[in-house]
Amino acid sequence: MQKATDGTETTATLMRDVGIAAREAARRLALAPRETKDKALAAAAHAMRRDQAKILEANAKDVAAAQAAGRIASFVDRLVLNPKRVEAIAHGLEDVAALADPVGSILADWTRPNGLRIQRVRVPIGVIGIIYESRPNVTADAGALSLKSGNAAILRGGSDSHHSSLAIHACLAEGLRAAGLPVAAIQYVETTDRDAVGHMLSGLDGAIDVIVPRGGKGLVQRVQDEARVPVFAHLEGICHTYVDAKADLDMARAVLVNAKMRRVGVCGATECLLIDRDAPATYLPDLVEALIDAGAEVRGDPATQAVDARVKAASPEDYGHEFLDAIIAVKTVDGVDGAIAHIARYGSQHTDAIVTADEATAQRFLSEVDSAIVLWNASTQFADGGEFGFGAEIGIATGKLHARGPVGVEQLTSFKYVVRGSGQIRPV
Repeated sequence: MQKATDGTETTATLMRDVGIAAREAARRLALAPRETKDKALAAAAHAMRRDQAKILEANAKDVAAAQAAGRIASFVDRLVLNPKRVEAIAHGLEDVAALADPVGSILADWTRPNGLRIQRVRVPIGVIGIIYESRPNVTADAGALSLKSGNAAILRGGSDSHHSSLAIHACLAEGLRAAGLPVAAIQYVETTDRDAVGHMLSGLDGAIDVIVPRGGKGLVQRVQDEARVPVFAHLEGICHTYVDAKADLDMARAVLVNAKMRRVGVCGATECLLIDRDAPATYLPDLVEALIDAGAEVRGDPATQAVDARVKAASPEDYGHEFLDAIIAVKTVDGVDGAIAHIARYGSQHTDAIVTADEATAQRFLSEVDSAIVLWNASTQFADGGEFGFGAEIGIATGKLHARGPVGVEQLTSFKYVVRGSGQIRPV
């Protein structure tokens, strides 16, 4: 691990060395067999369970600092670790180990009329730079997915989770040593100098192949604006749940409350409820009451305000806003057409859901809503790589090139063409 520094010149030297070490480690990882990578992940999981008390002690420092700084409750919730969450992180490492190794898998195989055999083979990308803020679990998730996919990782966590991330990274480093892999395969940038981020965005003299940001709008916007290497990112998680006139009310209520209130600070939390104005009269007041009873502040259009005096008037800015808090905007719309139009205008192409018993209506929504994840009769909080069977995720990509949706091991690979011949030459 690198020592913290304060001077700009020293930070530049530090980051250059990090890049050189990562590039060398990536060459070794690209050739590492599955058994070796899985051994490292299993050993890291064991270390996390053994050192749970140390991790929680480190996390307590971060949480205390966040609370003293007046951070909002949803921010602190993203930061907090407890025994259950530490175990979930350790289990996540084992889930990633259990995944099939994508490296070397043959995506296509064909033979040309001239006898050339051509294969498209999955290969690692190389060096992944991950820049993130308050989620200490990202340290483990990003490190594990990068390792499994044969990539070296350079992790730059936020100062809010600094102590927690260091403690988790120590377990990952122990796993690498136990498997005989270079510790530089997963590096955590310890310096809190903000210039370190700028150096990563520049690509570290060609060392970094792709950047993955995870955090608030400000961080992601900066990465997208300044990065000189490709970026897998989403700017905001403005997620919608649309309740159709033919929805089952009990299902809609359960799905909606979970989608909004399970974890209000995650990017898959529903930020806006859209409801068909032709739905039975009991639907809207019932759903509003369920949200308020669950602790949500409801901001609605006039139709929503009319059904419950506790509803606050929604401002135009409330639609298309990522609250990341126990606040939800509500709007009545003209059926699925109105829902699709609203999402097209205000959504962020992240995750959107429909609740309906009508298959044709659901299919229209699934086909026409242009988001990375669309769901039918399920909570938007399933927008998570672990829930997709990816073991974990580095983030949810909302772009349309290379990776879209949860970024797991397969999305952290590229491919090359392997061509086998028997002396063929091209005619003049």
